[in-house]
Amino acid sequence: MLYTHVAALILGGAIAATTAWQVQDWRLGGQIASLKATHATELAQAKEAALATERTNAAKYQGALNEARTREAALQRDVGRARAESDGLRDQAADAARRIATAAPAAVAEYANTVSELFGECSRSYQGMAEAADRHADSVRLMLDAWPSNHAR
Repeated sequence: MLYTHVAALILGGAIAATTAWQVQDWRLGGQIASLKATHATELAQAKEAALATERTNAAKYQGALNEARTREAALQRDVGRARAESDGLRDQAADAARRIATAAPAAVAEYANTVSELFGECSRSYQGMAEAADRHADSVRLMLDAWPSNHAR
């Protein structure tokens, strides 16, 4: 009779342990499934946020590229006009040199004064342009030096 009680006790303990094990498996399995679902949701949200950031950056880049192309086209038009104007001035200067050879001394003196004034204005304009170019180059260098980078330049 003692053996039957011990056997029943062992069998009852085994059933209780198996039942407890199964309950823990269900409870923890549910928690793991919930964690996996949360992780999948967060991962999908992170991917969507990264994709949205990438789209924003691509749109910004394309806009900047289009603006740069527009500025380049305007610059090329300005260069063409400046060349044409420069060619015209060169022709006028060559014609003036021929006319000065036969001009009266008063006309030559007036021409020399006018040319001197124009040369002074051009010189001041070039100095202003050089200053603006130097400031621009300095600003670009500042932006390049301040921009975060993972590698040395």
